[in-house]
Amino acid sequence: MRQEFDTRTIQALGYYVYCLVDPRSEKPFYIGKGIGNRVFSHARNALEQNTPTDKLDIICEIIGEKFQVDAIIIRHGIDEATALAIETALIDFAGRFDVGLTNIALGHNSSMFGVMTIDEVHRKYTAEPLTNLGDGCVIININKTYKQAKGTKSIYEVTKQSWVINKARIPGLKYVLSEYGRFIVEVFEVDEDGWYQVKDHNGKTRWGFNGKQAPAHIRNLYLNRSIVKKRGAANPISYNLSSL
Repeated sequence: MRQEFDTRTIQALGYYVYCLVDPRSEKPFYIGKGIGNRVFSHARNALEQNTPTDKLDIICEIIGEKFQVDAIIIRHGIDEATALAIETALIDFAGRFDVGLTNIALGHNSSMFGVMTIDEVHRKYTAEPLTNLGDGCVIININKTYKQAKGTKSIYEVTKQSWVINKARIPGLKYVLSEYGRFIVEVFEVDEDGWYQVKDHNGKTRWGFNGKQAPAHIRNLYLNRSIVKKRGAANPISYNLSSL
């Protein structure tokens, strides 16, 4: 593959969106946008940088096996804003169907306008805000594991463990509200004595629970309600709305 564009080509390209392709599998592993010779910079960075990433690891493997990283220009002759929008859509689409990209970040504004099911779109624009959280409820944010819930695991499986929860609160927690993207996507009733301790990969104690979908009269109080969060709120566990 050519190692750089000449000046005339750069001027004609403008901003562009590209993907890097593994020649061994002929599958894309990274999507990006840029201008000039941006598309060629990744291979150089893989050889010069000491900080490993999934993208750079694949590039080093390709080079180590005497191959060259392939690249495809998906769209060019556009402005930066359009390039960003296309890049975002492609990353979100690939992530939804588990293409296996190594992009660390989701697409720009993906949580606001990214790939959604029909139900998610409806929920986003019609959801009533959650204004009251009853006694015995805890909200667990599953943003980081929701992708699994759409694939091989259910929402229950990615909600049930493992979390840093105040031990003193455990006896009083009867209902778990699964929150994704500022919406309650499911409500579970914890079994009697259903809370249990687990060890994470660092050996630290966390909590999980056994339970089932909450009864309809409880579920209807919370399901598909929206949540207003303070800027910068990062704790996945909330015991009351004021802590969000």
